Amino acid sequence: MAALGSDKGPYSFDSVEVVHRGKKTTTIVNSEVFDTILENINNIYDYEIGFVPTGYEHRPDLISNVFYGDPGYYWLLMLVNNIYDPMEGFFVGQRIKIPKF
Repeated sequence: MAALGSDKGPYSFDSVEVVHRGKKTTTIVNSEVFDTILENINNIYDYEIGFVPTGYEHRPDLISNVFYGDPGYYWLLMLVNNIYDPMEGFFVGQRIKIPKF
């Protein structure tokens, strides 16, 4: 995965450093940019509607790879479908929103 921060690849959002369980990490969560994305998520993208096929249950990374050619957008699928844990969502036959780029 690309590094976070200014001019550091596709994840070049402003980031914040936090300490979690004694380890320092860099994230966009709780940053101004991330909060803005969350506030406007329903207005930013047009969506396709899809259904989770057999073999892809609980695997937003595989679904992301099918639609975007990159498993790294799993987080976007989880975000727009209000799924916080892949084991609690992405069931076979479940109707999901797929943001168009």
